[in-house]
Amino acid sequence: MINKKYLNISDVSKMLQIEEYKIRYWDSIDPKTNNYRIEGISTKSKGGTRYFNKENINKLKKLKNILYDGNVQNYSIKLAEKILTSNNKSSNKKDENFINNPNVDNIEKIEQILNKMRLLLNNNKKK
Repeated sequence: MINKKYLNISDVSKMLQIEEYKIRYWDSIDPKTNNYRIEGISTKSKGGTRYFNKENINKLKKLKNILYDGNVQNYSIKLAEKILTSNNKSSNKKDENFINNPNVDNIEKIEQILNKMRLLLNNNKKK
């Protein structure tokens, strides 16, 4: 990552390979609820310019992994938000941890199950 405390949307878009309009959408207010679609995606200046710190970028990475498998969209943004907000801990554990450690947090379990389901779906497509 670039050694800046905050990056602009263009830098983050290139870094994470997410179109800027998607980041703006995720970071916008839903007119039905008057709440952000996904809380904590960016840090905004008084003028409304979006800036992204390491925490914001990590949240965007997780959101991208939940919503997309390659270029295929998998889940709704509301489900992704629930998964992201259910637990803010890092989710880099391996499948062995899931089986051997009953204290692995919920988001890690969900991501591991989703990854296994993706593998099964991809294997079935090849047949």
